Amino acid sequence: MGKLKVKKSDVWIDMTPMSDVMVLLLTFFMLTSTFVKNEPVKVNQPQSVSEVKIPEKDVLNIIVGKDGKVFMSMDNQNSVLAVAQDMNDKFTLNLSGQDLKKFQTDPMWGMSLSKLKNYLALPAEKMTETITGPDAGVPLDSINGGKSEFQEWVTSAVDAVEDLKIAIKADSDTPYGSVKKVMSELQDMDQNRYYLITSLKTGEE
Repeated sequence: MGKLKVKKSDVWIDMTPMSDVMVLLLTFFMLTSTFVKNEPVKVNQPQSVSEVKIPEKDVLNIIVGKDGKVFMSMDNQNSVLAVAQDMNDKFTLNLSGQDLKKFQTDPMWGMSLSKLKNYLALPAEKMTETITGPDAGVPLDSINGGKSEFQEWVTSAVDAVEDLKIAIKADSDTPYGSVKKVMSELQDMDQNRYYLITSLKTGEE
């Protein structure tokens, strides 16, 4: 008796729904992710037991290094561009469109207004080297007896972003006097609400 041959049929699974789900998930994470900027100036934040969450958007970060130098950054590049354009118009800095674009994409800013244009003309690697050098830092001295450059930057940021939050991030080795100076500058502008960024202290520390 001859063998009975069973016809084999291929099993076909439609992967289209799974592909659609994967694309939707990927799009969701891309649109909701917050990318961390690689800040040239690193600070080792002091520790505390506070668990107050810092807002993730519309924040002006004020970074105070261990040498007391002040730097600033914002999470939204469009807001950064608006701030730069306002300062450019206010102080006639003569920044070109290319200068403004470099300022917009820079992780942080921290140069005096008189040196800003020359700083933005540097190659990217030189910019990183310069902003960590001895001539860096936003000046806290008043301009002609009025506001300081620091206060002018804060004013432009407040004007550019509605309901702007201010956060101060200092190194654990930063002298208290340097942080107090920044706080005094903000208080003189009636900016009395701000966050102090710290690392969470664990129970073992």
